[in-house]
Amino acid sequence: MTNTTGSERPGTIDMKLEAVIIAVADADRSKGFYSGLGWRLDADFIVGDAFRVVQFTPPGSPCSIHFGKGLTSAAPGSAKGLYLVVSDIVAAHAELVARGVEASEVFHRAGPGQPPVSGRHPEGRSYSSYVTFSDPDGNSFILQEITQRLPGRVDASDTIFTSSGELAAALRRAAAAHGEHEKRTGGQYDVNWPDWYAEYMVAEQAGTPLPT
Repeated sequence: MTNTTGSERPGTIDMKLEAVIIAVADADRSKGFYSGLGWRLDADFIVGDAFRVVQFTPPGSPCSIHFGKGLTSAAPGSAKGLYLVVSDIVAAHAELVARGVEASEVFHRAGPGQPPVSGRHPEGRSYSSYVTFSDPDGNSFILQEITQRLPGRVDASDTIFTSSGELAAALRRAAAAHGEHEKRTGGQYDVNWPDWYAEYMVAEQAGTPLPT
């Protein structure tokens, strides 16, 4: 039955996901683990013996995790499949391994619900390549490589790069695409390449048609 109450209309009030609570057995052990990941420690508030909240934020993320004591009745390790988006899955995997994390190998899927296949997607398809890892309690994370958003997933007026590495990767993809553009236009130097790069990078993030 179709809902006809009008609830399908886009919301008009910003609601930014700020933090996700995960359950852990030992807050100090978890604090050491997430510090080792290179995540930013934002807070560690202790109130007596019954309450503690520790906040960590992954690099470049607008959303944080909370753990500690007195925050949730969930069992330790019950958070499964928390997604972390990266622009370079191979580099992200290498950093995890360098930090001593027991991460899976890079794998990809041919499509939603399809079985995992070893290695990054051969065509570098956005949304298709992954790495997984877990914290000491078994709370699990999925790294997903996204380089181009599906249409409608990002406001076309918003183009945000959360690190110099992410911006550099986007510039490299734009440069490669612009090289193909110059070939198609006769190999002449394009004096307006900055405008072309800008159009390409904004379209890539917004999931709108890419310039050719």
